[in-house]
Amino acid sequence: MYYIGIDVGTGSVRACLSNYSGKIIKYSSHPLTTWSEYGTYFMQSTENIWNSVVLCIKDVVDGVSVDKIKGIGFDATCSLAVVDANHDPVTVCPFGNKERNVILWMDHRAVGEAEHINSMKHEVLDYVGGKMSPEMEMPKLLWLKKNVQQSWEKIGKIFDLPDFLTWKATGDDSRSLCSLVCKWGFLCRNKGDCNWSASFLKEIGLSELLDNDCYKIGSRVLAPGHPVGMGLTESVANEVGLIPGTPVATSIIDAHAGVLGMIGCNGAQENMFEKRLGIVCGTSSCHMCLSTGPKFIKGVWGPYFGAIIDDYWLNEAGQSATGKLIDHIIESHPAYETLNEKIPKREIYAYLEDLLEKTAVSVGCSLEKLVKDLHVYPDFHGNRSPLADPDMKGMIIGLTLAKDELDLAKLYLATLQGLAYGTRHIIESLISGGYNITEIVMCGGLVKSKLFVQTNADAIQVPVLLPEENESVLLGSAILARVAAGHSESLAGAIMKMSCSASSVTPNVVTKRFHDAKYDVFRSMLDLQRHCSVVMSKE
Repeated sequence: MYYIGIDVGTGSVRACLSNYSGKIIKYSSHPLTTWSEYGTYFMQSTENIWNSVVLCIKDVVDGVSVDKIKGIGFDATCSLAVVDANHDPVTVCPFGNKERNVILWMDHRAVGEAEHINSMKHEVLDYVGGKMSPEMEMPKLLWLKKNVQQSWEKIGKIFDLPDFLTWKATGDDSRSLCSLVCKWGFLCRNKGDCNWSASFLKEIGLSELLDNDCYKIGSRVLAPGHPVGMGLTESVANEVGLIPGTPVATSIIDAHAGVLGMIGCNGAQENMFEKRLGIVCGTSSCHMCLSTGPKFIKGVWGPYFGAIIDDYWLNEAGQSATGKLIDHIIESHPAYETLNEKIPKREIYAYLEDLLEKTAVSVGCSLEKLVKDLHVYPDFHGNRSPLADPDMKGMIIGLTLAKDELDLAKLYLATLQGLAYGTRHIIESLISGGYNITEIVMCGGLVKSKLFVQTNADAIQVPVLLPEENESVLLGSAILARVAAGHSESLAGAIMKMSCSASSVTPNVVTKRFHDAKYDVFRSMLDLQRHCSVVMSKE
């Protein structure tokens, strides 16, 4: 028997066919279109997304007996999707363009609205680390109400993108506890004490969302993995070539699916979950810890009850730009154009890492010390955690007039180090909040870089586990499907059945003194930027 896992990421839709034990048998991917304006507006289309989902499902079921496919799980970015009463797209773009009805997760148009919400000091904010991010949905909805009134008046339903997918597949308007507690301000103080806060919505200026039993934003909330409605509708089943009624699982956010897919690697029992930090590294990075009790940590999202696994609390930190930052650093360098002409873009990381290794050998020093005088502070798209400050900017110290490939390679390495120090800063906050982190489990596109992984292990001095099944996010969605199909009683049980082994990257203790020194510089750069902001605010 098989399960389908579907992951709607920032740049593509991906699908897999997994067997009963978690081995991925087939895989498919289709790109997505993203529109950008002003460097802070990022938009997508539900029609484009759903069409890509259909293509991916068709790919992975081709040649497979459909009666052996027992369930489907969806994950997606925590993006905001809106449709009208007829279920047609409603534009989120101030310039029209009807098809642009999704505000992508990384869109920062609602900074002012987030500041307004945070000024209210409502109890809801206690469960998001004290501050809502402009990447969350309530600031974006407030922005829509204020800036695109014509669209606001047309809205029939509003979804987090993972919930849009299960609604589209089943016709059932339930919502995922994962999306609502993590990105919508849905208040969940404990099991059985979860609700939309009427006082919060009224205070921030969105009281109309309470109308008709919260019809537009959903009132029936299910835990991840719970079966949705009656499964696939007949029309969708015919569209993708599956059997009507095939179970569909309540969805989850994409990074959170990655935690499902890797937290149990190497046969870890539940008592190990609290000691592992899961990091999903892609366009951005999400850092997630689970605990059996709530931990309130300033600047770290959560605690979120039941967001990933029943009866566990989640704390979620992150970096708003990781893979995107690395690409920006590379593509904005003078050497990039010539380099891109001679090697494919997908091979540039490996090329730069090889150049660094050869240079370290030729000059007789360890690789990390090639950039002892080059420092990158990586918050080019604001700081998600632990500062919760979207106004933070990137910084570089140590630039010269050089513009050759080696200069690019060094800047690439310094960027990897800066990102690792950002993770170290996050871990320090998690530890101060009561966590005891002994291992990092990592997945995502960036783990293909051995240098990225080793730099994190060295900078933090904690072992990094890399699951052998490198598609942890897709596996997480397949785990959801297994539970929805009734083949495991709980997500924790399904994790034990479908998790894989992992390799371990150990920290090089010889580098500890060097990274401690560079981390001090990292923290000094942070302090300097804040000082500069105070000085210039007087002008």
